[in-house]
Amino acid sequence: MKCPLCKKYLEKIIFYGVEIDYCPVCLGLWFEENELRWAKDAKDKDLNWLDIEPWKEKAKFKISRVQKLCPACRLPLYEINYGDSDIKIDLCNVCRGIWLERGEFKMIIEYLKGKGSFAVLNNYAKNLAKEFWEIFIGPGDFREEILDFLTILKLLNYKFATQYPTFTKIISQLPK
Repeated sequence: MKCPLCKKYLEKIIFYGVEIDYCPVCLGLWFEENELRWAKDAKDKDLNWLDIEPWKEKAKFKISRVQKLCPACRLPLYEINYGDSDIKIDLCNVCRGIWLERGEFKMIIEYLKGKGSFAVLNNYAKNLAKEFWEIFIGPGDFREEILDFLTILKLLNYKFATQYPTFTKIISQLPK
């Protein structure tokens, strides 16, 4: 496989426990379907409940064809904004692979941390219900969805404790 940017051959590496392809020249990363989600989950366990599915809500993003070819299919990649962020990623609509240029993985993790913090505090009930429902319908397997649900519960506890330390202290001093 060749790099979509500099056309050099990609090499295999283990990236947060996931074998992916990378360009030794421009340091771009090629993720086959699901590999980006697996790497994100390994990088930060508290983000595992946030799904990475850039093609799920096609109406929410602007899509444009770029002059890059998919390393796997050799068909044109499409550039989209990642979620509602300014991060632009390239994806293949055939094999569902994702090309990230240098530093974009870190930017996605930071974006998801901010999104996760906001979602836990401001849309907690909605996200908890969504994750509970996903236990039964997916998209992940049963074990992954249970872990996502438990992560939301844990995060609320952490966020609540840091936002309301006095209230948390009073609760901890109640008789057991």
